[in-house]
Amino acid sequence: MFLQPEKTDTARRMSTPVELGYRMPAEWEPHEATWISWPHPDGISFPGHYKNVIPTFVRMVEILSESEIVRINVADSQQEQTIRSLLKKANLEQVEFFPVPTNEPWCRDHGPIFVLRDVDPQLAVVNFGYNAWGWKYLPFDADDAVPTQIANRLKLPLFDCADFMLEGGSIDVNGAGTLLTTKSCLLNPNRNPTYSPQQIEDRLRQFLGVREILWLGDGIEGDDTDGHVDDLTRFVSVNTVVTAVEEDENDPNYEPLQSNLQLLQATQLNGKESLNVLRLPMPAPLYRNGQRLPATYANFFIANEVVLMPAFSDVHDAWALSVLKEAFPTRRIVPLDCRDLIWGLGAFHCLTQQQPAV
Repeated sequence: MFLQPEKTDTARRMSTPVELGYRMPAEWEPHEATWISWPHPDGISFPGHYKNVIPTFVRMVEILSESEIVRINVADSQQEQTIRSLLKKANLEQVEFFPVPTNEPWCRDHGPIFVLRDVDPQLAVVNFGYNAWGWKYLPFDADDAVPTQIANRLKLPLFDCADFMLEGGSIDVNGAGTLLTTKSCLLNPNRNPTYSPQQIEDRLRQFLGVREILWLGDGIEGDDTDGHVDDLTRFVSVNTVVTAVEEDENDPNYEPLQSNLQLLQATQLNGKESLNVLRLPMPAPLYRNGQRLPATYANFFIANEVVLMPAFSDVHDAWALSVLKEAFPTRRIVPLDCRDLIWGLGAFHCLTQQQPAV
């Protein structure tokens, strides 16, 4: 279903973003804002570590607000005032608060996916369904309602695809028609069990304006999302990706990451141009109560002037930093310690959702 404030004849005839000329821009294209959802003390994401992660959220807002608006979903005015009191070094003229309740802070997955029409420029929101990574964590009703609430508050057109489960972290696009994803996530029966792979591809093409879909295999150990691509491989330009590679052959991540590397090295964009592949190291394994955590440098976030890089006080941090400097020569790479944040099984990309500039 397509909801459009302007009741044009074209809008009445057509129902999907691609038919109206929309596409999902690449993350490195200009942002108007970055959205985040502030965590709650009683949430399930950071058991016993809520107070430990708040300084990282604060620092994230401080850095992002230097070059773009930061829009924060809060439960109520009391939470807004609490956050304001913490943002002592942030540019508060660049920070906006929205009374949009959430269950958990993973805005990449429950937040709006924005699409842009380049001719007669217009921004719109796609509302995909959200079921907390296959009904893993209840409740998730507030999270599922976030895209619609934001579209309404921003008075943007809304494309409703709520019958199709899709998290933002499960896809990555180059803004020029190509999308990366994984079989382990999108073909998992806990997402869209009645859809064939071809039907899933059709939905992605119709609602994100992509033409070519590149399928990787499995995700990394400890990832409760069933293998989100933003823990594995990311576009850094139209024809270049960085991909996580494990050097230790005895590590459980070695084989799946090698398989993904081989798939990428054999890939040709549009059937003719080889994909440039940069290798990104993996940090040493991190554990919580015996559980492997999905620590990865691939979960970085590309802002207007900076790239937020997960760091783990690991010997590989410097290597990852050098790879990202090569990938983003015009941006400042900012490593931030994620050893507490990763207790929630995610990092900066999982926590953010970009709103493209029009």
